[in-house]
Amino acid sequence: MSIILKITKHADDKRRLEGISIEQIKTAIKRGSIIKQTDGYLAHYSYIKVAYKKIGKNVYKIKTVFVD
Repeated sequence: MSIILKITKHADDKRRLEGISIEQIKTAIKRGSIIKQTDGYLAHYSYIKVAYKKIGKNVYKIKTVFVD
């Protein structure tokens, strides 16, 4: 499954600050535990959490990322 990420500026800034790679974000979405939120989902995998919204078949808008 090919995942396309649309990363907000906030999420990209946080990703760089926390040292989280694009591949780690994709892995969290594919393999992590998923919690439904008001406007999207929260994926938790290993020590990484990714808040996102699915906006297409394999397209995900990444709202924020952080370490747990």
